[in-house]
Amino acid sequence: MIPNPPPPPPDSNPESESHTLLPLSTDYTPITNHTTTVAGAGEDAYESKDKIIIEGLDSISDYDTIPPFSWAKLWLFTGPGFLMSIAFLDPGNLEGDLQAGAIAGYSLLWLLMWATCMGLLIQLLSARIGVATGKHLAELCRVEYPKWAGLLLWVMAEVALIGADIQEVIGSAIAIQILSNGVLPLWVGVVITASDCFMFLLLENYGVRNLEAVFAVLISTMGLSFAWMFSDARPNGKQLLIGLLVPKLSSRTIRQAVGVVGCVIMPHNVFLHSALVQSRQIDPNKKGRVQEAINYYTIESSAALFISFMINLFVTTVFAKGFYGTSEADSIGLVNAGNYLEKMYGGGFIPVLYIWGIGLLAAGQSSTITGTYAGQFIMGGFLNLRLEKWLRALITRSCAIVPTMIVALVFNKSEASLDVLNEWLNVLQSIQIPFALIPLLTLVAKDDVMGVFKIGPTLEKIAWSVAALVMVINGYLLLDFFIAEVSGFLFGSLAVTCTAAYVAFILYLINHGDCLPSRWFSNLVNKGYSYIGK
Repeated sequence: MIPNPPPPPPDSNPESESHTLLPLSTDYTPITNHTTTVAGAGEDAYESKDKIIIEGLDSISDYDTIPPFSWAKLWLFTGPGFLMSIAFLDPGNLEGDLQAGAIAGYSLLWLLMWATCMGLLIQLLSARIGVATGKHLAELCRVEYPKWAGLLLWVMAEVALIGADIQEVIGSAIAIQILSNGVLPLWVGVVITASDCFMFLLLENYGVRNLEAVFAVLISTMGLSFAWMFSDARPNGKQLLIGLLVPKLSSRTIRQAVGVVGCVIMPHNVFLHSALVQSRQIDPNKKGRVQEAINYYTIESSAALFISFMINLFVTTVFAKGFYGTSEADSIGLVNAGNYLEKMYGGGFIPVLYIWGIGLLAAGQSSTITGTYAGQFIMGGFLNLRLEKWLRALITRSCAIVPTMIVALVFNKSEASLDVLNEWLNVLQSIQIPFALIPLLTLVAKDDVMGVFKIGPTLEKIAWSVAALVMVINGYLLLDFFIAEVSGFLFGSLAVTCTAAYVAFILYLINHGDCLPSRWFSNLVNKGYSYIGK
């Protein structure tokens, strides 16, 4: 039994919407004031002493009034969006960029731009739910769904995280191999990268702002490295502009197009962003302060994803200029990309091979650390665990590093085997996307979760349309992959059975909440029933 909330103080107005932003129900842990200790509520994403205090820069104390824009406040809110943007710059994305450029040239730049916009919409909804409720998505899923469904969602989130982490760790290991002139084999790079969880713990002990500063350095390193490559390659400006503004798609480039969109929505990143925004001290009972935080996070996340888009554009255009239409285009992957760049663009003041290696290392290291961060929130939120930070980080890291070590030893035989592995990992993450998007879009439109901050009907329709598009595109990737890879009666039967269970769980999630697709489905059934009745 959840205890009844305490009566309002004498000087408050119980009828005031601003004092009751998040209405309570018998199914939900009270979240109107997340500083109140509630039995079974789990631990907050950040302890109170670790949060950055925002209030105090202005004299406005009214609950409903949004304080005027302040550059000083925007600076204080800057950080979570840039940590979130790392998922748009991980080694898996870079491989998708270079293959899109080499095979499709400049023709998919428009898709990269719109895919980034779709990703921004999803991430803003994730930030919105974290600010308005004071809880992150994994915690809310644990309360929203039955225990069996919550555990299944947790397993799916962990599988997606492990798949992403393998790509990120392998990417870092490849970069270490490049920068060591091949002296250090792939498995040694994996061991070195695995130690980042201890670096993460060290950074976390120095405070949130210092951790965010480290990520700013890593993103800057990526930006400078790939901008240097871009300036050396000197892509065709006219073709670049046409690629951005003129939608073009052919049967030859459909697979690269699917990869561009599929890499943008990362399941674990949806959970991560809803937790990162809680690093700022926001009183969810003050409507004006909550809306102010949402506004600042919108600006900050948009700026972060614009920078990530530019970095992805640099990589795509460098490979489009150098390899589009060449015999090497179909054989370029993350492992051999540096060597191909070296042959095409030569040495220069700093050899392009090492510039690529530095950028790839920054991408891999930053994404593995955010993966560790996301793993802590996912595990703690779904399982309601109360563990020390070092133990949670160690468990999260071990879940990914053990399979990654196996992968590094097994797949270190050839470049082709690593490319096949990457295809399997992309498919693995594509499968998990609905299990992050559907709960997010269901919860962000619910009155008893979001209160006055729930999204309106128009935005809800747009969000579900984007989610449906992403799921259909990834569905195409899955179908194409299984047609190519699945053979034999036993394997085929297993694939069909798993697919049926997978679709059934997606339909359950859609039908569980009073979300837009379930209302559409109910209206369709009612209309059909009325038609039969005639």
